[in-house]
Amino acid sequence: MRALFEHVQFAPGCSVRVYHRRQSFIPFEWHSHPVYELTLTMNSRGMRHVGTSVAAYGEEDLVLLPPDLPHSWVSDKTDCDGTMPSAVVVWFDGDWLRRIAACCPEYTRLPRLLQRAEGGLAFGRETGHRIREHLGGLLAGTAHERLATVLTVLCLLSEADAQPLSASAAPAHADRQPARIARILALIGSRFGEPLSVPMLAHAACLSPRSLNREFHRHVGESVGRYLARVRIAHACRLLAQTCLPIGVIALQAGFRSQTHFNRQFRQQQTMTPAAYRHAHSGAEPAGETPPLCSRPISLERAAAREAD
Repeated sequence: MRALFEHVQFAPGCSVRVYHRRQSFIPFEWHSHPVYELTLTMNSRGMRHVGTSVAAYGEEDLVLLPPDLPHSWVSDKTDCDGTMPSAVVVWFDGDWLRRIAACCPEYTRLPRLLQRAEGGLAFGRETGHRIREHLGGLLAGTAHERLATVLTVLCLLSEADAQPLSASAAPAHADRQPARIARILALIGSRFGEPLSVPMLAHAACLSPRSLNREFHRHVGESVGRYLARVRIAHACRLLAQTCLPIGVIALQAGFRSQTHFNRQFRQQQTMTPAAYRHAHSGAEPAGETPPLCSRPISLERAAAREAD
């Protein structure tokens, strides 16, 4: 079964992303992403699928996964004690963690933890209970509190016993397209205001324009042009709600060289004109750059919906 690709985007100035998942039922969503994931599942039981491993899970299930290893949880129809099943998911890139360990002797065990996690690690319920005591820090309102807690948690895990899950990490011949697509997504996210084109992005990905569009649609669920337009319109929405800049200036800053084209794209996505959007949101609180803790990466939502069609 081909795993869906999840693009985990980190907010500016953030080294980790935390997602507090709460829903009555955890569906099967076979997916992977190019970053590490630490997941603590609570008030739930069911089956856990990680690479080649399929096993039952229960209360306070704690798992550390490496990049590119397909995985999914699927809960039973009834929860453990009548409360809402929930999970706290922490995503992080291992590169900065290894750099910290190289210069701070307090963290020298962390690279070894990442090495142990090459096929996924499942920790015992006692360890899961200890990590649950740190939920306040993981779900804190400030990025530096969350980062400090993540480092503390990883240090605890580096000394804890764990069971290897999958027989091996993603095989060497595994599809490397997700890494290329992640690079293009990052490029679009940082340079959407510039005159980007599909041939330019294809060149950056070392693909032909046709191959880029095919692989982008396969992993992200929409075309390159549609995704780029959505990113640009999202930026325009923030400027319309938070600033008094003229609409023509906002169009340029969002990457549209023609205000007519901007207006047409805006109406297609928001079902109203930019002026009407500004009027409707003029009293709204400024939107933060950090995703809410209850929001998940949109790429998996779109890909899962596409697979279901």
